[in-house]
Amino acid sequence: MTHITRRRFGTLLASTAAASTLAAPAVLSAAKMRLAIIGGGPGGATAARYVAKGSKDVAVTLIEPKHHFTTCFFSNLYLGGFRTLDSITHSYGTLAAQYGVNMVHDVAVDVDRAGKTVKLGRGTDIGYDRLVVSPGIEMRYDTIEGYSAEASTAMPHAWQAGTQTATLKKQLEAMDDGGVVVVAPPPNPFRCPPGPYERICMIAHYLKANKPKSKIMVLDAKNKFSKQALFQEAWASHYDGMIEWLPEEVTGGVKAVKADSMEVVMDDETVKAAVANVIPAQAAGIIAKRAGLTNDGGWCPIDPHSMRSKTDENVFVIGDASVASAMPKSGFSANSQAKVAANAILADLTGSKKFPAKFRNTCWSLVATNDGVKVGADYKGGDAKIEVTSKFISKTGEAADLRAQTAEEANGWYAGITKDMFG
Repeated sequence: MTHITRRRFGTLLASTAAASTLAAPAVLSAAKMRLAIIGGGPGGATAARYVAKGSKDVAVTLIEPKHHFTTCFFSNLYLGGFRTLDSITHSYGTLAAQYGVNMVHDVAVDVDRAGKTVKLGRGTDIGYDRLVVSPGIEMRYDTIEGYSAEASTAMPHAWQAGTQTATLKKQLEAMDDGGVVVVAPPPNPFRCPPGPYERICMIAHYLKANKPKSKIMVLDAKNKFSKQALFQEAWASHYDGMIEWLPEEVTGGVKAVKADSMEVVMDDETVKAAVANVIPAQAAGIIAKRAGLTNDGGWCPIDPHSMRSKTDENVFVIGDASVASAMPKSGFSANSQAKVAANAILADLTGSKKFPAKFRNTCWSLVATNDGVKVGADYKGGDAKIEVTSKFISKTGEAADLRAQTAEEANGWYAGITKDMFG
């Protein structure tokens, strides 16, 4: 297995169609074509950078309310004590200064697809010839009785990294030794399928070192989950007796919460939690629905060869909000999809060559110190959906040196992908 450094990450990505955005575009008229992008996460930031560096004939505007972006991927490592919050927080300064991306720090509140404009929170409009919608996820609080944005300040989901992640860590640090931490993973589909289970490992890692009498109760909305055998092996070997996983078929799932008394309610049992990490069902960010891009399930169907919306040929949807078939909702997926979209956008607006869509994803998970596991695949645009062309997953019982190498590989990947996103 080869160690991934930041330099090698660029080579690794070059095999995807995304890298083809560097092809020299045809020169059109002096008037610049306009690309507007909603959302500055792994999808939106990558699309902005690749279109901006691919052609000076396209004016790129990135609409993102925050001035700094904290990645959800690797945020669990902050909870486990392996990362600082600053180390997973990134600036948009290079996108603006080096690539000429027009940064607009405001909220996109509506899209007029007929008039090709995005309405901003402050009341102004941004016009576009092509639009990328990469808004991430919206939390469906109404799927759990008693849960709400207000309740999440006491029972944080921490599934949109930043303030809530810091709140969850402070709660873990403040709890008494011997307390019960409840983690309630969401139903499918949701952002980062292995994420809740890596989080369980990282919380357990912190508790084992600092509050060893404490327990973690996992009240799952599912009966199985990504990398299940690998995580359960890690729970047994590193955190024996600390973690109890209860599938939906046992508990019926979380039905309600009482944030004021820190209680989590199931069909036949109510659990009193010292800390409750409640992650509800999710849907595409609300702007996607307002723009009329979502299906009945709350996600955005796309063309598998370009990430173009099936609703509007001038709109592309990338990242968590999209219906990307076999691809999980992950930061690496969004980064890969952004490059395919960027290639298609440049072909639309500048006449440059459009390459066949190829995608890639890997989800690394740290389960303990120097112990990492991963799952991933390569994909292509198929006749009706994005299709898997090859896949891999770590195996149970792997040697300690291989697991250490996988953990180190993840750090190299993080350095590479954030450089690829933000410049």
